[in-house]
Amino acid sequence: MVHHFDTVIVGSGGAGLYAALEASERSRTAVLSKLYPVRSHTGAAQGGISAALGNVEEDKPEWHAYDTVKGGDYLVDQQAAKILTEEAVQAVYDLENRGLPFNRTPEGRIDQRRFGGHTRNFGEGPVRRACYAADRTGHMILQTLYQQCIKNQVAFFDEFQVVDLIMDGSTCGGVVAVELATGDLHVFGAKAVLFATGGFGRMFKITSNAFANTGDGPAVCARRGIPLMDMEFFQFHPTGILGLGILISEAVRGEGGILRNRDGERFMERYSPTLLDLAPRDIVSRSILTEVRAGKGIRGDRKIDDYVHLDATHLGRETLAAKLPDITSFCKTYLGVDPAEAPIPVLPTAHYAMGGIPTDVHGRVIMDRRGTIVDGLYAAGECACVSVHGANRLGTNSLLDLVVFGRRAGQHIGDYVKQADALPLSKDAPEAAREWIRRLTDGRSGPHGGHIMEEMQTAMMEKVGIYRNAGEMQQAVDAVKDLLARYLAVRVQDRGKQFNTDLLDTIELKSLLDLSLVTAASALNREESRGAHSREDFPDRDDDQWLKHTLAYLEGDDVRIDYKAVDTSIWEPKPRTY
Repeated sequence: MVHHFDTVIVGSGGAGLYAALEASERSRTAVLSKLYPVRSHTGAAQGGISAALGNVEEDKPEWHAYDTVKGGDYLVDQQAAKILTEEAVQAVYDLENRGLPFNRTPEGRIDQRRFGGHTRNFGEGPVRRACYAADRTGHMILQTLYQQCIKNQVAFFDEFQVVDLIMDGSTCGGVVAVELATGDLHVFGAKAVLFATGGFGRMFKITSNAFANTGDGPAVCARRGIPLMDMEFFQFHPTGILGLGILISEAVRGEGGILRNRDGERFMERYSPTLLDLAPRDIVSRSILTEVRAGKGIRGDRKIDDYVHLDATHLGRETLAAKLPDITSFCKTYLGVDPAEAPIPVLPTAHYAMGGIPTDVHGRVIMDRRGTIVDGLYAAGECACVSVHGANRLGTNSLLDLVVFGRRAGQHIGDYVKQADALPLSKDAPEAAREWIRRLTDGRSGPHGGHIMEEMQTAMMEKVGIYRNAGEMQQAVDAVKDLLARYLAVRVQDRGKQFNTDLLDTIELKSLLDLSLVTAASALNREESRGAHSREDFPDRDDDQWLKHTLAYLEGDDVRIDYKAVDTSIWEPKPRTY
């Protein structure tokens, strides 16, 4: 079946819905999602969205931009960070005007709280910058934007899995997708396509990411010759629920929660004497692992799955109920722990991809170091790399990224489609996807993808995790290449057409394998430590050699590396201290 739209948005999280909302003002717009939109992973974002409103104490967008650049260990493109933080204020008020129920100060203004790495006066001390709706801010953003898209008559195609990109040279003309309800292939022709498919944390064994976060957009683009940028930088959030990885929001520490080792010591006093438990996430995650390695985890066995305590007992039951109700519920449900009475067992969890599809500040995808534009192709949100997160994203900047650059991309698309011509669709457009699915479902005997998934997740977690070295990362590269070779023999056991989740899992597995290879190869190539990329064999940051973005091209089962300059036009890089 063939569909024709001016604009096709792939992904229905915050970035996709905001882009659709803006694009639909001036173009016939469709949103494709493998989920029902309000089940997208944006809904799992708990703590808040950052903006220098100054409602609780003095704040400035310039301070916010500085924190973003410094937190990203100077791999942030600084003009992009300036746009992010200057447009943050209006973005938050726009969400409020569209109906988002933010928490309020006694005076009726949007309330704000502290979050890691956010400071006043260029690092002088912590500042209250995170605007929040209890601890379900992302959920409220999703609900608000989805309602507005329905009002704007955006067409939704729920439970459609995109499997290929239609390209003619450097021009995009649409996508190919599988309808999960029927198993049929659909071709969506469009003047503009935007990928907003979110992250790909499922490549790791312990992750805060939902099962749907399999990097479909970046993988599809990579297979069509588009590079992926800065894939070596993957953030581990310090506080995942023990054994599950489900997130315990930074908002707990923003409200005053304290990390403690087995001796009850507030160990962040030794690692970040100024910001303490609210240092940037890479610093806190490494600090926790350092404590564990020293035998100061709660078990004291120095194993990777040892943990520390997040103590919120002193906050009181009333504060927890008013400001952290979901977190309190998670702890009771999954751990049998009431955080008002006992500390929460936590350990770092794979959380956020700083890298992804390279774009400019309008969301247009670029394909080389010179910034060559792919006409008609856009990306926004976690699957994209602008780059405003650099080597390490600050908490609450993720929701801000979705809103600011989702909106900017949607506005640019609205202008672009008015002057662009639709690419003629070839009858052969779906053939590559059809042949892939035909092979997976041809009935031949072959291994099941589940075992390959488990081996990939273990290799990535153990060898491309918080601390890295060349030997282990080379082992990860070799392991993923072997898994990709074994994937060729994988066959789905369910050959049915309707809601074939076995087929969906196998398609997603290919995306994760491709992205695991790019991530491991990019990490092995970068011989320094910067932000979330921490190497034991190269422990220092090396601006002379490595102040540059990685562009990784997937070429079969190999990765070709190129580089792109970093914009340092506002602040000169200097050592990062907290």
